[in-house]
Amino acid sequence: MSTKPSDVSRSKPEDMRVLVISHGHPDLSLGGAEVASYNLHKGLNELEGVRSFFMARVGSPYPRHSASALMGHQGADDEILYFADDYDHFLLSNRNTDDIRRDLQRFLRTLRPDVVHFHHFIGLGLETLFAVRETLPEAAIIVTFHEFLSLCHHHGQMVKTGGTKLCNAASPIACHGCFPDISPGDFLRRERFVQSMLQIADHYISPSRFLAERYIRWGLPGNRMKVIENGLNISSEAEPRRLSSEEDRRGRFAFFGQLTPYKGADVLLDAIGRVPETAWGDDARLMIFGGNLERQPEWFQKKIGESIEKAGDRVRFYGSYQNSEMPRLMRSADWVVIPSVWWENSPIVIQEAFFHRRPLISSNIGGMAEKIRDGVDGMHFRVGSAEDLADRMTEALTEPDLWERLRAGIRRPSTHVECAEAHLELYRGLVEGTSALDDDGTQAMKQTA
Repeated sequence: MSTKPSDVSRSKPEDMRVLVISHGHPDLSLGGAEVASYNLHKGLNELEGVRSFFMARVGSPYPRHSASALMGHQGADDEILYFADDYDHFLLSNRNTDDIRRDLQRFLRTLRPDVVHFHHFIGLGLETLFAVRETLPEAAIIVTFHEFLSLCHHHGQMVKTGGTKLCNAASPIACHGCFPDISPGDFLRRERFVQSMLQIADHYISPSRFLAERYIRWGLPGNRMKVIENGLNISSEAEPRRLSSEEDRRGRFAFFGQLTPYKGADVLLDAIGRVPETAWGDDARLMIFGGNLERQPEWFQKKIGESIEKAGDRVRFYGSYQNSEMPRLMRSADWVVIPSVWWENSPIVIQEAFFHRRPLISSNIGGMAEKIRDGVDGMHFRVGSAEDLADRMTEALTEPDLWERLRAGIRRPSTHVECAEAHLELYRGLVEGTSALDDDGTQAMKQTA
């Protein structure tokens, strides 16, 4: 895609123009935030009166095509890539301000969007918010949060370094405890810089109430926060796994996700070995669909390898998968397990499982506990406890009617078009100056599903 003015001219003079900005394109970087932002872009373009454009950050080893940071993507006239790899992970800052001034701001002046919606700024840098405001003083700027990166230097996980102890609040002193080489003064400088840049935005969106509340307590204004769940773009539901006889059980458990220490695959593998043989039998199975284990710390790779070997025939490891494969993979599963040891926000696998009407077994914290209703459409277990997870899996294997009862309680998740409609309502209110903002911050507690 070229970025000449002719390529971004308005399809209709009255159409609202929206630029959705993401830290990655799902064709190149498959993650929940990338998929959510792209689904929003696609959903907006299915609505009347709005035209959406999608900008995704890329960096090394993806090749920069020329002197410009801007690049096309597969010939799409509404998608563009922005190359940025000079990034300060501590300050969430882009050191290459020359590219921002020369290329990003030129693109913004050409496109002239009414709304610029950041679905992430990692890799792009917080300076891009300032660049948008400087270039387009009348445009509405929205930021969607996907984790606690603005609060937490530890990969935005809000988990203490050196283990899996959960962190309940960020502060310069507490953060210095996790990173002794970084002074409390430096953490205070980080906090003030990040908050000041985020204040540039007109509104914030969180896919979960839990995450919204954390950011409000940290210092963002509650009257500029709204909860809108991400939408799914899936065409057909995977039918239930076919049972060969009336005696067959719903005993197939599936894990979908990255094999990182925070996703809890090690807890799940430990739990598998704790389920009694009388409950497990010969027909139960755990299927692990996950990748990137080779990128994890050596100690974790060794732990997972040993756990899989110890679990023996109870576990099948299938490696990484593409999002397009999910319906086919879900057909082989009865239960989906989310054993994450960090808070999570709104992992897409929850919505995918619910779309395909698979009950979930999850840790009892954060966005997981908010999205999955214990005893209604899934089961909770105490976070990090292999023993408690084993008990829930035993229940799943030994209570004949449990799967059907929990499946009946599942609510249909929002589609990408329904999600786009909720966003468009907010956009119009901001652009027209009619968005109602509550002084007490209760706007953040109003969830759009």
